[in-house]
Amino acid sequence: MVSTETPVCNFNTPAINFVLKGTDNQWHSLESCKGKKGLLIMFICNHCPYVKAIIDRIIRDTQALKKIGINTVAIMSNNPDEYEADSFENMQKISAEMHFPFPYLIDETQAVAKAYGAVCTPDFFGYNANLELQYRGRLDASRKESAAIDVKRDLFDAMTQIAKTSKGPLVQIPSMGCSIKWH
Repeated sequence: MVSTETPVCNFNTPAINFVLKGTDNQWHSLESCKGKKGLLIMFICNHCPYVKAIIDRIIRDTQALKKIGINTVAIMSNNPDEYEADSFENMQKISAEMHFPFPYLIDETQAVAKAYGAVCTPDFFGYNANLELQYRGRLDASRKESAAIDVKRDLFDAMTQIAKTSKGPLVQIPSMGCSIKWH
């Protein structure tokens, strides 16, 4: 497992369209996923210890963001041949067990991850209502273990600011996680 950090936010970069199959066996697009005030696109997977350490917080924060008009979508782009835990069937299992409040999509060709420049899991891309990139940072100070419960909620605070002002914070701390497992 290789730990990787995300690059800095390239403000106002437009979101790239996608059409991917979800764990609900439906097809989802950028348009069908976006919220009234914005969209959070997350590249996650099932096996990554960084994702496992924060998945409960991801669920908590995405539920709260939905209430203010920010929708969320999760995309799994890892090569499941390397990690059986990341198979589509296991994505469906985890999504159901954890009651994901967002679509969980498989990027079998890895074309979407490459188009976005995703580098690790988790990798967060926060867009405003015009689908312009405003956040590319961490969820919070968690690493392979969850940070203290009262830690600053970087992603939640940034996305709340985006919902209110359409602009993300100028200072952002990169996300850290496992490198994407490319074919």
